[in-house]
Amino acid sequence: MNNASLHQFSTLTVILLMLAFYGGTYLMTLGIRKKEEDADAFMVSNHRVGFGIGAASMTATWIWAASFYAAATSGYTYGVSGPIHYGLWGALMILFIYPFGRRFRKLAPNAHTLGELIHARHGASSQLILALSNLLGSIISLMVNFTASGALVSVLSPLSFQAGVIIAGVGVLLYTLWSGFRASVLTDFAQLVAMMAIAVVIIPAVFFAMGGPSELVAGLGNLTPEQADFFSVDAILNQGAPFFVAVLAYAIGNQTISQRLFAVNEDHIKPTFLTATVGYGAIVIGLGMIGLMALTLGVEPLNGDMNNLIPQMVSGYLPPLFIALFFILVIGSLSSTADSDLSALSAIMMADVYGKNIARGKADPRRMLLVGRLTMIVATVIGIVFASFSLDILVMLVFVGALWGAIVFPVIASCFWSRVTNAAFTTSVIVAMLLFCVARFEWLPLTGLVGLGFEVLASIGGGVIIGLMAFGFLGRVAGFLAGALALVAMLVFATGFLRDYTVLLASLTAYGTSTLVCVVMSLASRERFDFDSIRERVGDYSDHHPAAEPVEPARDPAPASLVTPR
Repeated sequence: MNNASLHQFSTLTVILLMLAFYGGTYLMTLGIRKKEEDADAFMVSNHRVGFGIGAASMTATWIWAASFYAAATSGYTYGVSGPIHYGLWGALMILFIYPFGRRFRKLAPNAHTLGELIHARHGASSQLILALSNLLGSIISLMVNFTASGALVSVLSPLSFQAGVIIAGVGVLLYTLWSGFRASVLTDFAQLVAMMAIAVVIIPAVFFAMGGPSELVAGLGNLTPEQADFFSVDAILNQGAPFFVAVLAYAIGNQTISQRLFAVNEDHIKPTFLTATVGYGAIVIGLGMIGLMALTLGVEPLNGDMNNLIPQMVSGYLPPLFIALFFILVIGSLSSTADSDLSALSAIMMADVYGKNIARGKADPRRMLLVGRLTMIVATVIGIVFASFSLDILVMLVFVGALWGAIVFPVIASCFWSRVTNAAFTTSVIVAMLLFCVARFEWLPLTGLVGLGFEVLASIGGGVIIGLMAFGFLGRVAGFLAGALALVAMLVFATGFLRDYTVLLASLTAYGTSTLVCVVMSLASRERFDFDSIRERVGDYSDHHPAAEPVEPARDPAPASLVTPR
């Protein structure tokens, strides 16, 4: 197995598989296409997506190409706890927007992006910080998914890497361009059903083809003590803790999540997010078990590339029909996320950039649609070009992750605390980003008082994360108590130790710094904000009323297949 090569399909077979997938997806969207689309349906399906479609769309969006490879890599690298660390914390990213999402929807029930709410709360500068982070994040996500398509096509067929990138990019754009978000959520449902059906077949098939439970138990002797320990400190500090820190950052900062928050029928927010949490965790943890099996059997990744691990296991143990199903599984996962990224990008440009900053609340819905579709085309071209270059995007991912971490407390506080000012929001994010870079890239030596100072800021960040999570589900008193206990525990156990884990230290520093600056500046201000005014400032566009006027219900609801009655 260690010397095996990956099974390769013929060029014709791969092209037919891609045509069948993208052609079928395109035909599916023809059933919801309107002669004259409206802006609100294009961005959030008129806020009336039903429970089943919403939960499926959230799950499919969050299971992207990286989930397959990274989950298996986690199991292979960290052993028995690896799949749990990847799948469980990823699932919590979906869960933890729910308690705050209820507040977002209450303040701005007709919003299309979280940026619109922040614009109504603070103004353009804070909103554009949020919009910029989402633009960068979605572009990078597009690049990653198109890159995954190119890599998959190149290893399983004679076609080139660039050919796989172009086919995926054009295919996703083809079925998303006209109907936008409505097309994305409809195809997500079908893609998730296919992914679950295939995963239910492939994961057990690989497992039993490799020998089943008996071989897994017998192979545990090949693991190091750290890999065999379910509570491995190495796995917790290098993967579990950084992922846990990222939970709130992705939940608050990712427009693909908040777009679905504003699109789902308000009565169905809770079951939608709970179902998506369970669905994501089950599938991704299952994929991670393939990596654990490879580790127990002593399989070496082909050419030393961890991304070859799952294709290698499928190719080495299963017949061609299952390999073809695996091919569709990965293409479906990356496409469901890529179309969500295109929808998110178009909504940001339509609502945050054009609607609030160019048209200043007097947006023309037809022009908004043009902006949205042009955004999709340009974003697809950018994604294809940069993916074709096979660029290292790790540095960009680091910056986007830090920016999302830096905005978590200012965003949440702005929606609950009337004293937060625009200056406090923007300044806290900028200072947090600066100190994040100092810690992450070690611009200053993390020793002595400097190292201690960053560990104190990181300890504050740890307290903030635990406190916000408790606050979201249990209320303000529980949040303060949990945050205080976490802060004390961090100060006791992390000082003198955390500086050795720069990724975790830097991420926590972003949280702690933004919170500290935002709180101090807000307490120094005498401003108070009337939250009731947000509802009047954020509205729909399809009724042709300016967003600043009272909002009437949209006149053109989404098709019956995408909605549930209110």
